[in-house]
Amino acid sequence: MCLSCGCGEANNDHGNSANITAQDLQRAAQAADISPQQAAENVRSGIQSAESR
Repeated sequence: MCLSCGCGEANNDHGNSANITAQDLQRAAQAADISPQQAAENVRSGIQSAESR
């Protein structure tokens, strides 16, 4: 889905490349040689860490 807004449209950035899509997550996972699931978990962990500061 558009991971930014949760619309359920996997790779629709709604005309704004700042929105995060499943394709973006896939590319990031490939760059790090990890699964998309692991990349998503890492993003979640990073956000939680940043919020606790």
